[in-house]
Amino acid sequence: QLQASGGGLVQAGGSLRLSCTASGSILRINAMGWYRQAPGKQRELVAVRTTGTMLTDDSTNYADPVKGRFTISRDNAKNTVYLQMNSLKPEDTAVYYCAADASNAPLESAWLKGYGYWGQGTELTVSS
Repeated sequence: QLQASGGGLVQAGGSLRLSCTASGSILRINAMGWYRQAPGKQRELVAVRTTGTMLTDDSTNYADPVKGRFTISRDNAKNTVYLQMNSLKPEDTAVYYCAADASNAPLESAWLKGYGYWGQGTELTVSS
C-alpha cells in the first residue's frame, strides 16, 4: 500500500512537503513519484524518481510547470518519497497521488497505461 500525507491549505508563494510511504506487499520499488489531478482535469505527472543502478545515481523527471519549484527526494531505507513544493501557485491546487512501480516500466506512463501502485491522494489547495 502507499500512504500519502502532507496536503493542506497554503497561500500562494508558500511551501509544503508531501510524503508517501510504501508498505505491505510492495517489497521492491524501482520508481516512486507523484501525479496530480485538478478539478475537471486529467491526472498528470508531477515528478518521478527512478532508482539508479550500481553505476548510476537515481534519476528525476519533472513536469514543466513545476520545474525549479518542486523537488522529489526519496529515503530508500524507509520506502518513502517526498515532494518539496516551493513557490506554490493557485494552479498547483489539486489532489496529489503517490505512485510507485516495481518493474522497469517508466512510472511516467503508469497512469495512461494502467499499472503501478497508487496511493489514496492528498489534497493541496493554494489560495491567491
